[in-house]
Amino acid sequence: MTLTYVLRGGALALAWFLLVNVASCAVIARLAGAFTTSGRARTPAFWFGLRMFPSAMAAAFVAAVFVPSYLAYEPLEYGEGFDVSLAMLAIAAAAVMGTALLRGIAAWWRASRRVRAWMRRAECVAVPDATLPVYAIDADAPLMALAGIWRPRLIVARGLLGALTPEELAASVAHEAGHFRSRDNLKRLVMRAAPDVLSATAAARALEQKWASAAEHTADRVAGRDSTDVRCALASALVKVARLTPFPAVPGEPISTFVGGGEIVSRVEQLLDDRALVPSARGASARRWMTAIGAIGIAAAGYAPLLRAVHAATEILVHTLP
Repeated sequence: MTLTYVLRGGALALAWFLLVNVASCAVIARLAGAFTTSGRARTPAFWFGLRMFPSAMAAAFVAAVFVPSYLAYEPLEYGEGFDVSLAMLAIAAAAVMGTALLRGIAAWWRASRRVRAWMRRAECVAVPDATLPVYAIDADAPLMALAGIWRPRLIVARGLLGALTPEELAASVAHEAGHFRSRDNLKRLVMRAAPDVLSATAAARALEQKWASAAEHTADRVAGRDSTDVRCALASALVKVARLTPFPAVPGEPISTFVGGGEIVSRVEQLLDDRALVPSARGASARRWMTAIGAIGIAAAGYAPLLRAVHAATEILVHTLP
């Protein structure tokens, strides 16, 4: 295996990553408008999957289709070199990846700096039945934020501690514990660092907002699934915090805030409606498994022809580039 063979394969892999990424972003950008305006309640996994689809699809295509196709059908000693267009596509793909990496690092660094500033003046407080360490800080805003990805810490403003009853505080802490169990801060960081061109569009922001809202609803259900009293206390806490925070915003850092997903009215209505908390996804889960098994079978049957088709498409791509 010559160096030219490896370098050319790498350039083609980057070019395919960019092309599939752009095509997937175009599809998701078109679908995002329909999904975000439909009004139908959907899970955080749905919105997260839509947001990550372009980069995941591009990476899966390159790893599972292009690379095996290149290794199987491209002659080792074939003397094709590089042309300017292929090099430019590879550089553009590398730029998309590099920009995404820098965006993720910047979000992580801003979050770390913010948490360090909070912790310098924080005092650990005892909250009954809390599964997370809780720290009180002096802050003008009614802050309640889950910081950290692997070592979670709940930061709460002292004024908010005084405004909430013990039951409301315990329910709020349980809500934030739900965010931690779902690894929502990690998902925020992953979306921020997604290597795609969708990140610069309004569609990406709409999908991230929808994910944040769905994540808040899910954390509400997790916190209140076993007790009507907890649900009522959490609804009361939401109303109190929302009145003190009239314009909640989703932070750009991997930090989950109590009202960061917005939609306070729908969250309170869900908490006060027992029917919304009854699970009804058993049949849907079975259908998803059957669909996945069928898709795997179809993909396996068509895998070898797909590799040959991708190699032919690669040859067409290389020979038609200006």
